[in-house]
Amino acid sequence: MRRVVVIGTTGAGKSRLAERLAEQTGLRVIELDALYWGRGWQPVPLDLFRYRVECETRDEGWIVVGNYGQVRDLVWSNADTLIWLDLPLSLVMWRLMRRTMRRAATGEELWGTGNRESFRTAFMSRQSILLWALKTHRRNRERYAVECRSLAGQKRVVRLQNKRQVERFVTMH
Repeated sequence: MRRVVVIGTTGAGKSRLAERLAEQTGLRVIELDALYWGRGWQPVPLDLFRYRVECETRDEGWIVVGNYGQVRDLVWSNADTLIWLDLPLSLVMWRLMRRTMRRAATGEELWGTGNRESFRTAFMSRQSILLWALKTHRRNRERYAVECRSLAGQKRVVRLQNKRQVERFVTMH
């Protein structure tokens, strides 16, 4: 396990899992959100995003966090392990609510971009990350099931469906 991709719906705990695995393995964490988002929540141009991902994944020893289809060919083809956090919607929403409330309350800057979450955006906007998670959870689950099945013979695919499985996986690595 030297080149790892952690996928899952928004709020599933991808970043936290990657951080914990990095502590144990010494692998470097690459947040795709940090490479994708510019100031004012504007996405960087696609060519720049792909270039950044190529540069970051060129070397050995990384854990990529994220689900961006625009760079899946770059990331997944180089990965030896794919970890799918397939957690229940109720757990995902609870975690996402807590994280969003904390970030909005503290004004935490995200990825060095100047971007911050706000209560207004989280709860009273069509751009709400909470609404996004509700709308995409089932669709992501169905898509990842197909994609992971197709990779089963080529890569190590790990599907974690509850907190106990996540804890067991982390303690084994």
